[in-house]
Amino acid sequence: MAVNRSPIFDKITDYKDPHQLRADGLYLYMRKLESSSESRVIVNGTELLMFGSNNYLGLTTHPKVKEAAHKALERFGVGAGSVRLLGGTFGLHEELERRLAEFKGTQAAIAYSSGYVSNLATISTLLSKESEIAVIDEKIHASLLDGLRFAQIPFRVFDHNDMADLKNKLEASAGKGNLAIITDGVYSMDGDIANLPEIYALAKTYNAIIIIDEAHATGVMGAKGRGTPEHFHMHGKIDIVMGTLSKGLGGIGGFAAGPADVVDFLKHTARGFVFSAALPPAVCAGLIAAMDVIETEPGWLVRLHENANLMRNGLKQLGYDTAASCTPIIPVMVGEDLTAHQLTRALNALGIYVSAVTHPAVKRGTARVRVSVMATHTPEDILKALNAFERARKMVPGLASGSTSASRTSPAAAEPSSASKSLTTTSVAA
Repeated sequence: MAVNRSPIFDKITDYKDPHQLRADGLYLYMRKLESSSESRVIVNGTELLMFGSNNYLGLTTHPKVKEAAHKALERFGVGAGSVRLLGGTFGLHEELERRLAEFKGTQAAIAYSSGYVSNLATISTLLSKESEIAVIDEKIHASLLDGLRFAQIPFRVFDHNDMADLKNKLEASAGKGNLAIITDGVYSMDGDIANLPEIYALAKTYNAIIIIDEAHATGVMGAKGRGTPEHFHMHGKIDIVMGTLSKGLGGIGGFAAGPADVVDFLKHTARGFVFSAALPPAVCAGLIAAMDVIETEPGWLVRLHENANLMRNGLKQLGYDTAASCTPIIPVMVGEDLTAHQLTRALNALGIYVSAVTHPAVKRGTARVRVSVMATHTPEDILKALNAFERARKMVPGLASGSTSASRTSPAAAEPSSASKSLTTTSVAA
């Protein structure tokens, strides 16, 4: 019997991208891991060097982190049983939040079920469409943008890390609403850092608050791994600090840290907190232990940046364009989407796990292979990866001629951001 199919599903039929990649033998998303997420992983029975993980310090499998989580698992089980507001708050939740606030130099913190939820819920709860205007970097994470969209907050977009343009957008917004500057600390697709000192100075000039997403900076940036503000000697000076617990800290969840009254308000009104099940106590225990490791074993942070520098400098010597990266996130800019997929396939065949980042995650003409370095990589791992990049160039038609940079793409090929630079509630490139 024929079943009438709703037009709602037409968009699914029209979505061809994954099917075409599979047909071309280029689909390498969602590769199934058959081992723990470490510097070496097993995929389809084959060992690969993992350069596609955000487990920057290797804390996901650190013995002290695993031991703490195991003990809590034995005592409390696999879940919290309820939302935090009703029956799901354990002492480990409160201890985690206390430690996060201390780590970030704030009065208090709130722990969410994911980094995405923390950004969406915090922004959509703190800001209102009637009285606030957000001024955002064009490359902020999608979760921040979705928080603005969810609450219909008007926003202006400034060119990436362009402080003159930020000043212009603040000037255009002054007197029209309460201002909030929203930025990433470390940008996930480019590996560069927000110009936080100048953002801070402009915020003071225009009486704006700063909301920063420290997803890729927590545990990674600063002398003690406390994030971008610490990196710039501004620890504890930012109004609202948010982020994930799944990258540098090696677990799962998200957080927002700031003044105690703001955090208390979020705990009672942020829908992403009130209506989400609490983090499992075992996860909380592991995250607390992860912060202990960061504080007592600083060598991991040192090694992380040594490895990142070795990889970045090696890629540059091979002629690859790594954009403005100065963190463990290193984009290898190739320009065209097809080239990024072909390079990813070639590297996979050579034993290196990386990921292609293409449109719409980035603008057309700026596709890249993203390399994420870990503290647990050895120098030999880095050198093996560099050797693979050298060999892969000869295997990829778009690179064989030596063209390895998106900067060689015609300017006309790169789309402008989908966000208007005027006052808007429309989208911006994630």
